[in-house]
Amino acid sequence: MKTLQLAVNERMALIGFDRGKSNAINFEMLQELKSLLKNIEQDDTIAGIIIHGKERFFSSGLDLIELYDYDETQIRKFWQLFLEVVDSLVSFKKPSVAAISGHSPAGGCVIALCCDYRIMNEGDFIIGLNEIPVGLVVPARIFSLYRFWLGERRAYQYLMEGKLLNPTEALQHGLIDQVVPAEKLRSEAEKKLSTYIQFDANAWSQTKLNIRRQLITDFSKPDDEMLDTLLKQWWNPSTRSILKTIINNLTEKK
Repeated sequence: MKTLQLAVNERMALIGFDRGKSNAINFEMLQELKSLLKNIEQDDTIAGIIIHGKERFFSSGLDLIELYDYDETQIRKFWQLFLEVVDSLVSFKKPSVAAISGHSPAGGCVIALCCDYRIMNEGDFIIGLNEIPVGLVVPARIFSLYRFWLGERRAYQYLMEGKLLNPTEALQHGLIDQVVPAEKLRSEAEKKLSTYIQFDANAWSQTKLNIRRQLITDFSKPDDEMLDTLLKQWWNPSTRSILKTIINNLTEKK
């Protein structure tokens, strides 16, 4: 794999994002993650997963620099695959823990939200959904995932404001479940996953799927109209202008 790392320890699979400094998500990364999740779900020797990033970044979200140059066919395939990967994580039968090692806005936050438990490094990091300030349309199914953890009122307000939270705020409002020093992130993630996998696997997974039934239904429905709306906004001149400004800023920092 070119964008992910995999280690297995005591029936726990540690999936590490490993793409550049900030683990920005591109098509290749989604392909590898989708394939890996499918294999792990079918592997009886693996009881659960921990998804982690690297120093200061879980994932910065979508790789806007690469996506900006996608043509219409490529960007449609990208968004379809992104939603398929999120669907796979939402309906993933085994326990999943996100070890959030740093910044996790937008797409990075979406991946973390799919997990059963989220632990984040303390520090000057941000997490949340900031698509609207970027000029992107947020699909209703992503809002469903956000409100699953935050509640409808707070999820609505934060999404419409593009609000990003620091670890303390995220913990206070239920976006994450634990804040720890960086050196304890892995051990705490393994401890939490160990708690989950000690239970009867069938009872645990079936209860999880029952509780997530509406979420799973929301993500499993094909919605070409939603995708058309999202892509129409993607090509809107005002959105392209915002994206170009962001890209220029990112390029200058490099």
